[in-house]
Amino acid sequence: MSWQQNRISRTMHEGGLVLCMGIRQARTPDIAPMAAACGFDSIYLDMEHSPIDLGAVSAICIAALGCGITPLVRVPDHAPQHVARALDGGAQGIIVPHVSTVEQAQALVAAAKYPPLGHRSVMGSGPSLAYMPKPLTETIEIGNRESLLIAMLETPEGIANADGIAAVPGIDMLLIGSNDLCTEMGIPGQLRHPSLRDAYSQAARACKEHGKFLGVGGIRADLELQSDLVAMGARLIIAGSDVTYLMQAAGKDAEQLRRATSALTETKNES
Repeated sequence: MSWQQNRISRTMHEGGLVLCMGIRQARTPDIAPMAAACGFDSIYLDMEHSPIDLGAVSAICIAALGCGITPLVRVPDHAPQHVARALDGGAQGIIVPHVSTVEQAQALVAAAKYPPLGHRSVMGSGPSLAYMPKPLTETIEIGNRESLLIAMLETPEGIANADGIAAVPGIDMLLIGSNDLCTEMGIPGQLRHPSLRDAYSQAARACKEHGKFLGVGGIRADLELQSDLVAMGARLIIAGSDVTYLMQAAGKDAEQLRRATSALTETKNES
């Protein structure tokens, strides 16, 4: 296969909306074409909240590249080696949890971007370039342009510093982790609380001011709120995960089968 541009970056630059599916339990590459067949633009491999290892992450990222959707990886923490190894393994974007300060954002740019933006070590061509040999200058230019660095804002401190974080060169997106944020704010589960809406608005203004993208996670069943956030400027929505979709579909099927066969069971027992 030939190397591909970052599909979701291109979509967002054109003003489109990106739908992303979370992966927490799947361990085999076929989950990527399944997500693509369902209509998602992207998947994110969640290394923060699952035991998935880097080998499985890389295999799924490579499969995503092969079927034309963008693989993102949420690393477990801010360690530079997690950021660099996920990118080297095929991720076209890194989601970093719990970014609350400008200094943290600057350190992440140093880990995720090649010079002159950062200090990421160059390994040469890899999965994201389909292993095609390229001059080093081109490898660096493509890597910095096509790899998204996404800072998750999940604390009141992060929201207060949203403008400064968005202003950091090399940060491409602010992603609101709605559930962690509302929990940190003392309003767990209250996704329509005015204080949380103010946080969304503050992050949206920061992104608009500094030409960065806005993403939102944790809003699954409330289509009205999701639409409202898109109108506010969100260009990436993290929908459900493989776990939520499996549980919903399997639970619904089991319920329907129980209901459909209960009358037959009752008739047999009566006889």
